[in-house]
Amino acid sequence: MNTSSGTTRRGRRGRRAQGPGVDDARAVVASVSGGGLSPLTDRDVAAIDHAVRHILLEIGMAEAPADVASLICSVGGAIGTDGRLVFPPDLVDRALGGVRRDVTLFGQMAGHDLALTGTRVYAGSGGAAPMVVDLETGDYRPSTLEDLYDAARLVDQLDHIRFFSRSMVARDMPDEYALDINTAYACLVGTSKHVMVSAATPQAVRDIAEMCWIIAGSRRTFEARPFLSLNINHVVPPLRFSSEACAVLLQAAQLGIPFHVNTFGQMGASSPVTIAGCVAQTMAETLAGMIVAWAANPQACIVFGPRPMITDLRTGGMAGGSGEQALLTAAAVQMARHYGLPNSTIAGATDSKVVDAQSGSEKSLAVTLAAQTGANLITQAAGMLGGLMACSYEAYVADNDMLGAIMRTLNKPQVDAQTLALDTIADVAREEGHFLGQSETYRRMQSDFLYPQISDRRSPEDWIADGGRNIRDVARSRAREILETHYPAHIPTLTDASLRQRFDIRLPPVLTNRG
Repeated sequence: MNTSSGTTRRGRRGRRAQGPGVDDARAVVASVSGGGLSPLTDRDVAAIDHAVRHILLEIGMAEAPADVASLICSVGGAIGTDGRLVFPPDLVDRALGGVRRDVTLFGQMAGHDLALTGTRVYAGSGGAAPMVVDLETGDYRPSTLEDLYDAARLVDQLDHIRFFSRSMVARDMPDEYALDINTAYACLVGTSKHVMVSAATPQAVRDIAEMCWIIAGSRRTFEARPFLSLNINHVVPPLRFSSEACAVLLQAAQLGIPFHVNTFGQMGASSPVTIAGCVAQTMAETLAGMIVAWAANPQACIVFGPRPMITDLRTGGMAGGSGEQALLTAAAVQMARHYGLPNSTIAGATDSKVVDAQSGSEKSLAVTLAAQTGANLITQAAGMLGGLMACSYEAYVADNDMLGAIMRTLNKPQVDAQTLALDTIADVAREEGHFLGQSETYRRMQSDFLYPQISDRRSPEDWIADGGRNIRDVARSRAREILETHYPAHIPTLTDASLRQRFDIRLPPVLTNRG
């Protein structure tokens, strides 16, 4: 027993010392696919699809703006006697058959491409929180533009957070337009990964597009490799269009900017209290937006974004960390897969207020189910606390390890004569009695294992001797280290100067020119 324990401790120390293995092994989660989990039966999927088509034809969407109504009627839709816009089955089928499936979102630099095909899975940030957890004091405070820039810089260095969706609101901006323009700028200079932001008006869409064209060098260059996309919440559940968001959607479609057609309904509040009913309504609302986008521009890069959320019926608040939320999200993802659409969803909206066991368990459950079901993009998967009310730097770092482990589970094990290793088993059983000295063991140590960056695998004695810090403390130290040293410089100084000359950029140059 003592010999075995000693061997285990030496093995742990040895693994921690193997720097090259840590870096090389990240390749095992570089491109992974889900789709192994299907919470709905084929019969369930067919029943929900039937309900979706019934909602679109028999109930329809209220408050359709005149240009949206005219556009949909021109491709086969109609205005019902009650004034609601309806979508006949033939129109739904033509849109599903015509919408683009070959959607790829790019980063500003190589290595950050997101090919939204099949059941490929990428997890990233998001949330639009009004608060940030101060890295030094731990207090919740209003978030600022500099906080958003810091979040982008941090994510830029975290391998398993594959894209940066605007995670907090810069509450120090004077108006909506300044917020939209400065949010886009802070995100784009803060990371070379793909960026997702939002816009409140068509003018903001046009100016964000121009910002991207300046960075890319031309409109054509950006359109060939779009490194920014827009989140658009085109509907107000239940079954009402948002006229402002529809105007943004039509402008984005015209300019060729990729965008996410998102629907946020809350089960039991703005959508039915059952998972089946909530998913059916959410699918109908999201498909309505997708059909509008397709009618506006059949070549538009559209990401189908059902985001049904759970309501805690005791309080009326969101319960993003619940088991019901994880199941609801997985069901919505399966329906998006059924329609064969590039898709995104939310998973990771923990109700915990700090980086703790509740946060880890709730996020892991929701993100795992979404990934295993095959969501292309999982937003809000890292960095968020308090039911999406706050963004946390240490949460980003801790969640990065969690995401790496989850994505690792999507790599199916290889089973063949080599991996079954019958000859090796026979040799070792008759000789050394352990596999640590085998060349295959060392080789696969470098390629088959993903080693955590901050999670602690040392013995209790070693951990205590090193201060016995919990994961929140370690994550805070790592976040502080990154933010003190990493200032991305992927946008040339002259380009940055052009952006500042053209737009009212509120982020001080002293911050963005440190690279």
